[in-house]
Amino acid sequence: MIASKKDLLYYLESDRIALGRSGEKTLKSFIRELFAPDLVHRFQILLRKTEYYYNTRKESLLSKILLLFYRYRLHRLSVKLHFSVPLNAAGPGLSLAHIGSVIINNGAKLGANCRIHAGVNIGTQAGYGDKAPRIGNNVYIGPGAKIYGPICIADDCVIGANAVVGKSFLNKGMLIAGVPAREIKPVDSRDFNIHATKIIDLNISRALYAGKTAVELKESLKNYGY
Repeated sequence: MIASKKDLLYYLESDRIALGRSGEKTLKSFIRELFAPDLVHRFQILLRKTEYYYNTRKESLLSKILLLFYRYRLHRLSVKLHFSVPLNAAGPGLSLAHIGSVIINNGAKLGANCRIHAGVNIGTQAGYGDKAPRIGNNVYIGPGAKIYGPICIADDCVIGANAVVGKSFLNKGMLIAGVPAREIKPVDSRDFNIHATKIIDLNISRALYAGKTAVELKESLKNYGY
C-alpha cells in the first residue's frame, strides 16, 4: 500500500519499468506525449496518485482536495479505456498490457509485477461481494482469462489465454490453462513479464534494461542476480 511519498515514487518507478517505458525526458518524448499520449501509462500514474491521496486523506485538507481531483481524472480515463481497477488492489510493478476491458473486483489482491492482458476478469464468487482471488507476485495473466472466487494463485505462475480459473493453485512457477484450468507444466515467469521490483531492488542501471523485452532481460541480467 502507498502510505508515503517514498512509496509513491517506488510504485511509479516499478510500474514504469514493468510497462517497458523508458522514462526519458526528451523533446521527442514530450512531443509524442502531446500528440499521441501513452494512455495506459497515464492511467497507472493516476491510479497510484489516487491511491496515495486516498491513503493519506486524513492527514491534511490538501490531501482530501487532491484526492477528489485525481479520483475524477482516474474515473474519466477508466471509462475511456474500459479499465476497472480498484484502489490498493495491485502491488508495485503492475503492467496493463493494452487498452481494453480489464475488470478487477474490489476484494481482489494482486502481488508485485502482475501483467494483465485485455479481456481479463478477476471477480468474486457469485452471490458475494468480496470473495475474490489472492494472486501472488510475478504472475502473468493472458488475454481473456477469468479468475474468480476466494482462491489463491501462487507466485510466478502464468495463466494462459482464456483460462477459467475457479480453484486455488499453490505450486509456484506453473503454467495454468484450460477450461476449467489445470496445471500444465513448470514455467519461468521471467519469460512472460518483467520483474520490475527486482530490477529496482538490485539497483540495476537503466541503460541495462531500457527497451528490452522480458525474455531479453532474463538473459542480459542473469549475471546481476535477476
